[in-house]
Amino acid sequence: MKSSMASGGIELFIPKTYDIFWSLVILIILALFFYKFFMPKFQAIFDERAAKIEGGIEKAKKAQEAADQAKKSYEDQLNQARVEASKIRDDARAEASHIVADSRTRAESEAQQITANAQRSIESQQQQALVSLKSEVGTLATALAGKILGSQLQDSSVQSSMIDSLIDDASKQDASKSKA
Repeated sequence: MKSSMASGGIELFIPKTYDIFWSLVILIILALFFYKFFMPKFQAIFDERAAKIEGGIEKAKKAQEAADQAKKSYEDQLNQARVEASKIRDDARAEASHIVADSRTRAESEAQQITANAQRSIESQQQQALVSLKSEVGTLATALAGKILGSQLQDSSVQSSMIDSLIDDASKQDASKSKA
């Protein structure tokens, strides 16, 4: 019995041929139905998702290119700004040195002019002092000569010649003392 049971137990698990045939027919019909109706919809959904993904990748590439171009443009503008700032700084330094040189030249010329004016003023005052001194020395010399001679010199031409000769003598003595 064991053998009949053993042989009957295995047959229990093995289907009959007609069951296999009809299962295959139903499986083929289901596969054709699935392939005919569901597969195109799945394929459309897959194609749509693939297109979205490719579109997203394309958009990302375009955005990356735009960002790279904007970065390059920004760097170019930054470099131009640096060059321009350097040029402006150099121009400002040159202008400042030019202004300083002009101011120095003007100040020196004004100082020379002031010095020349002061020198002329000193010479003018010296001439006035000399004339005044000659006049006073002449008057004193005349008075002194009048006292020495005992009379006053009345003639102005005699006074003048006497004053001039006294001043010349005083100048000669002063010049000889300066040389010694």
